[in-house]
Amino acid sequence: MAIADRYFRQEAVEILTHGFNDKDFPVRPHWEDGTPAHTIKTFARVNRYDLSKGEFPILTLRNAPFKYAVKETLWIFQRKSNNINDLDSHNWDSWADENGSIGKTYGYVAGEKYDYPEGFMDQVDNVLWCLKNRPMDRRMMIQLFRPEYIKQSGLPPCLCSYFFDVADGKLNMTVIMRSCDFLAAAGAGQSDEIGMAILQYMLAQSSGLKVGELVVVKNNLHIYDRHKEVIEEILTNQEQEQPKFWINPEVKNFYDFTVDDFKLIDYKYTKLKTKIPVAV
Repeated sequence: MAIADRYFRQEAVEILTHGFNDKDFPVRPHWEDGTPAHTIKTFARVNRYDLSKGEFPILTLRNAPFKYAVKETLWIFQRKSNNINDLDSHNWDSWADENGSIGKTYGYVAGEKYDYPEGFMDQVDNVLWCLKNRPMDRRMMIQLFRPEYIKQSGLPPCLCSYFFDVADGKLNMTVIMRSCDFLAAAGAGQSDEIGMAILQYMLAQSSGLKVGELVVVKNNLHIYDRHKEVIEEILTNQEQEQPKFWINPEVKNFYDFTVDDFKLIDYKYTKLKTKIPVAV
């Protein structure tokens, strides 16, 4: 069984059995028809993946959007774009303006430059510099959530903070998420966790390191009211074997990676037939 399948089942059961239902409270998200989008939620879920042992976070209980996760990761952290016209996907359409911008969020923040002691650079480049020159540094991090930009963001970053640590020649990474839509993106082995692992592999290989542990902390992990039946359907599916992740070993520069430099080998899954409604 793929490790993400086990985590996915645990997360779903935990929320549906012991979660808190916000149906009696006013909520911000809504469905396309204007109906309030209520959730059942759990607090501070933690998943650990040892990438060095092949525990790549990919779900087999349903088809996970691997290629999309690659494109989104490159869009945010490599191209540092906040415009959906630079992304071959419609996932962000609901949060974009008429010009395609999602505002001062994600790629915009990743590309902002600061006057670090190491030089004038953005957060991604600072992490790369430290990994190569000062790997024992305890200040290696990428912070995407900026309170001063909330009014100027189509969607403030759900993936808030990335922390990095090097030990025994391996790059470990902790990611903290403030808000986690279980079915659409943030459940175990789906696009958010896939993208985290891809970023970790890119940073490690670009810095002459191996990958170590990926730790994901989910502050508010929730299931929307209109997602419950789909999740129950997914839980009846059969798990498949853990697929193998491949990254092109020839690419050594973080900014040279392309979509074709990442592949899943022997990825088998149950295709999800139901379209997932997205709360905005």
